[in-house]
Amino acid sequence: MVSPKQPLDALYRRPGFMIRRAHQISVSLFLEETGALGITNRQYGIMLVLRHQPGIDQITVAKLLGLDRSTTGMVLTKLEDAGLVGRVVGANDRRKRSLKLTPAGERMLKRLAEPARRAQERVLSAFSPRERKTFLDLLDKFARAFNDTTRVPQVAQLPKGKSRAKTS
Repeated sequence: MVSPKQPLDALYRRPGFMIRRAHQISVSLFLEETGALGITNRQYGIMLVLRHQPGIDQITVAKLLGLDRSTTGMVLTKLEDAGLVGRVVGANDRRKRSLKLTPAGERMLKRLAEPARRAQERVLSAFSPRERKTFLDLLDKFARAFNDTTRVPQVAQLPKGKSRAKTS
């Protein structure tokens, strides 16, 4: 039963509400640390994926991050307009565009490394070292358990040696 003194406690303790708030806080902390560089957490995620898997296409980027294609396309257009990402027409399929970081994108990622590390540290600072591991393990367990129920499930990283051209 909800106490008349705290009528919203039941709402505030709902997992969905708490997860949304945690996400808002995490994004806010990221932007506080990286704000001067003008990069969002989605842009940062895309740039990190392209650093580690250059030459993949937009659909594969979206799958690796669990983002919808249209959002991914809009973010990539902003990154391309900023000169941080380049698109190259596919040799075998001219409809496909492979993506890569530009030299400016590589420099931006280097500049983002320390602010992003600080943001991550701040997000986890509410917990002891043991609690941090538990928190991350539980979030991972939750995400894995329900990944396939979402509109945009996240796929695991591409296996080593798998052709990037065949992933979309």
